[in-house]
Amino acid sequence: MELLQNTFSHSFDFITKELQWNDDPVILCYYATMIDTAGVLKQINHIQLRYESNDPNWNQTPFSEEEEFSIEQLEKSISTGETVLIFPKSNTILRVIMPKISSRAPSSPISEYVVRGSQDGFVENVEVNINLIRKRMSTPDLKIERLVIGSTTNTKVSIIYLRTKVDQGALEVLKERISKIELEMLYSSGQLEDYIEDSIWSPFPQFLNTERPDRVVANILEGRIAILADSDPTALIAPTTLITFYESPDDFNGRLLVGSFYRLVRLASFFIAIFLPAFYIAVASFHFEIVPIDLGEEVKSSVSHVPFRPIFEAFLLEITIELIREASIRLPSPVGQTIGVVGGLVIGDAIVSAGLASNLMVIVVALTALASFVVPSVELSTSIRILRFPFMIAASIFGFFGLVMGSLILFIHLLNLQSLNRPYLSPIIPFEPKKLLEVFFPVPYYKSNTGQKNFYFFKKGLKKNE
Repeated sequence: MELLQNTFSHSFDFITKELQWNDDPVILCYYATMIDTAGVLKQINHIQLRYESNDPNWNQTPFSEEEEFSIEQLEKSISTGETVLIFPKSNTILRVIMPKISSRAPSSPISEYVVRGSQDGFVENVEVNINLIRKRMSTPDLKIERLVIGSTTNTKVSIIYLRTKVDQGALEVLKERISKIELEMLYSSGQLEDYIEDSIWSPFPQFLNTERPDRVVANILEGRIAILADSDPTALIAPTTLITFYESPDDFNGRLLVGSFYRLVRLASFFIAIFLPAFYIAVASFHFEIVPIDLGEEVKSSVSHVPFRPIFEAFLLEITIELIREASIRLPSPVGQTIGVVGGLVIGDAIVSAGLASNLMVIVVALTALASFVVPSVELSTSIRILRFPFMIAASIFGFFGLVMGSLILFIHLLNLQSLNRPYLSPIIPFEPKKLLEVFFPVPYYKSNTGQKNFYFFKKGLKKNE
């Protein structure tokens, strides 16, 4: 008792009681705020009756486990919401595993809204999230491995994959990286992502982040791996490719041709969001001659009324849009939407009226913002918005030469980028025409019983899986 008091006395919700079962001392201890009190007391009464009736299997119940006494196991069990019965006479403990499960009900994901399809999303409880996945995949081939990371938080992490389809090479790489993690606290999947991704300093995400269980199931069926962390309503999916971030569940829930069209529109938005402001700056600063004469005169006239170089116009408007976007996110939803619309109209008109930016630059920046918001992935959308700034600077200094050099550097970076040692640009590089065609024009469901794969698939030993 003295040991327990010294270890847990700082917590008001720590409960400890001395009991007598058949004249044998038993010590009951638990955190009152972390257990299902009614269920635990009922279970303990059941165990006590079996103990006092000298049942040889008194300790064998679906909700309990007996172990040798150790202070480390005692601290871990109580801290994770288990009720512990200590038997000093036999120097053992009996763990009653009935923690209180506090979780909100699954609701529609805020950041991944779809017009047609499932409207439930992950919550902050990993057990509920696994249930949402198993409900959609009723097969014994679905394998879920449980790990605990964080010496203080003891965060439960689950690795989920389909045993018959998983990329074994990627799975081994993932397990090896996770096994090397040594940290005190793990509180989000984003923190875990930093430890296991291939290139931490790359602006491009190498794990697909999603709140949708149907999207997780679709990727698992393609041979990918999902990672769930407790207290986090998102899943990480790998290995992934650049094209994966431009896919939306709506592409597969609606008409095939319509889904293919909008996927092509999203991929076109990648180039618009990165290159359009830089292209305009290069034209306005160096290359009037490449545009038609009438349009060139319009550009010259528009720029001549602005006291700044095009690069400063672009930076002013881009930063203004980022401020409006950030304000609309941080404020409550009704106010945030109003700020986004009214702020954009009022500030944009005021900037043009004051002569701080041209009408053409406002149009270019507005189109760029729309193109970046089309991306279904929030992480990739943020990366694209950041990438346009170095391209704008290069175009303002070197013109089209700066654009070409920046594009070459970006292409080389994407070429070298990997997700769990798998090519990020697959199936473009390495080039696989059939898979690339399926990405843009999927085979109708009634003609295909196999999962679509748009990443380079390897067997163990890094040999291509035909």
